[in-house]
Amino acid sequence: MAQTVNKDMLIGEIISIDPGNAMILMQSGMHCVGCPASQGETLEEAAQVHGMDCDLLITTINEYLASKQADA
Repeated sequence: MAQTVNKDMLIGEIISIDPGNAMILMQSGMHCVGCPASQGETLEEAAQVHGMDCDLLITTINEYLASKQADA
């Protein structure tokens, strides 16, 4: 079963699950995924700061992770 992310996970944790998640976040408009502060922010907090839809980010990331698992 593919690992999934949720709104309470830290950005650093999400990126450590799969580095491709950083690209998803950056393409969505969250360009600061590499800054030290982002490593201690939850996905929900970061989405709020950037005016983004957290649920959409979760769906996009989880679909990406599931597709990678299906390809494995």
